[in-house]
Amino acid sequence: MSETLEVTYRPSEDEPFMSDRQRDYFRKKLLVWKEEILKEAKETLVHLQNESENHPDVADRASSETDRTIELRSRDRQRKLISKIDAALLRIDEGNYGYCEETGEPISIKRLDARPIATLSIEAQERHERNERVFRDD
Repeated sequence: MSETLEVTYRPSEDEPFMSDRQRDYFRKKLLVWKEEILKEAKETLVHLQNESENHPDVADRASSETDRTIELRSRDRQRKLISKIDAALLRIDEGNYGYCEETGEPISIKRLDARPIATLSIEAQERHERNERVFRDD
C-alpha cells in the first residue's frame, strides 16, 4: 500500500466519536500494520528457504532448528494478529468499530490509537483480566 498515514492528523476526544475522518485514520493505520506483517512474513519465508542447508555440526543444526521454531511461532502469532486486524476492518465497515463489545460504550481514542484492534474498553479489559486471574487460580 503506497498510502501513508496523514502525519498531521491525530484523532482526539474533542471531535465527534468515530467520525468519517477517525474511521479513515484507523482503517489506514490497520491496513499499514497488516501490510508490514505480511511483508515480514514474506521475508521470513525467503529466509527459511535459504536457511534449509544441512549443518554437519550437531550444535549448529540444533541452533538452526531452535531459531526456525522461534520464527515460526512468531509468524503464527502474527497470523492470528492479521485475523484480528481483519476483524477490526470489518467492524469499521459495519459501523461498530471503537465501541466496547461488553458495554457498548466508546473505547477511548488513546486506547484505539495504541491498540487499534481493541474490542474492550480499558475498564472492561481490566475486569476481564481480573476474572481470568481468579479462575486461573482455582
